[in-house]
Amino acid sequence: MSKPVWTPWVTSSLSDAVSGATAALAAAGVPSPAVDAQLLAAHLLGVGLGELAAMLFGTAVAPAGYAELVARRAAREPLQHITGIAYFRHLELAVGKGVFVPRPETESVVQLAIDVLARLRQERGGETELLAVDLGTGSGAIAGAMATEAAGTRVYAVELSDDAYPWAAKNLANTGATLVRGDMRDALGELEGTVDVVVSNPPYIPADAIPRDVEVRLYDPHMALYGGGADGMDMPKAALASAARLLRPGGFFVMEHAEVQAEQMAELFEQSGQWRNVRTHLDLTGRDRATSGYRR
Repeated sequence: MSKPVWTPWVTSSLSDAVSGATAALAAAGVPSPAVDAQLLAAHLLGVGLGELAAMLFGTAVAPAGYAELVARRAAREPLQHITGIAYFRHLELAVGKGVFVPRPETESVVQLAIDVLARLRQERGGETELLAVDLGTGSGAIAGAMATEAAGTRVYAVELSDDAYPWAAKNLANTGATLVRGDMRDALGELEGTVDVVVSNPPYIPADAIPRDVEVRLYDPHMALYGGGADGMDMPKAALASAARLLRPGGFFVMEHAEVQAEQMAELFEQSGQWRNVRTHLDLTGRDRATSGYRR
């Protein structure tokens, strides 16, 4: 990929700068050049996209440092690494080097868990505290969403990576969730057989697969991508086994995966003999994104 030519507009109007940035990002193959150009400008100006849209019709000038940020994005550094922020449901998460940037498709996965927690709370009444676990929390996105959206739920998040753990600690600090440093294979032994809901978005990419997105290939930590083994299924199998030991009978488990792994995941659930009502769930784009089951 040839490196796009970038000409800084030191004194240009904001509108011209954003237009030029859009062209440069498009030339670099960035998937959403116009949106990213606007988000970078809004980040530097400290405004929302609505206010930025109004400023584009005025006499505002390009913010200092805009050219440098656009050049970083043109080199395919993730937008979230540049701004230091990733949005997940209603959460604003701190992200950067060493942590997997949460994806929009995971929002629909955590919604499945939150729906089950809401139903359980209604069935049991408001006095009973529910228990939920996020295995391999990464940035803390799933655990943070459950802790702040599922009333009356005590949430535990498990993370092994020395690089990701500080990000999770920062993001979960004010959510009420409990962060545990450990391996999902044996973590939270004291909760075995008592948990109501377990969620996991484990690494699942096969060993010889190369991610298509440049941002993923160059910047997402390999520990958060590759699932272990030739088929990438070592960590999904570990998540399934841990969910089985943690959940009470009737407890709910949902695991995210690649769309091409849906059939394999469903077989994994069924063949263990530990799950009932095994289902595959679609994300907002209609792709097989997650598999769930209830503990026998």
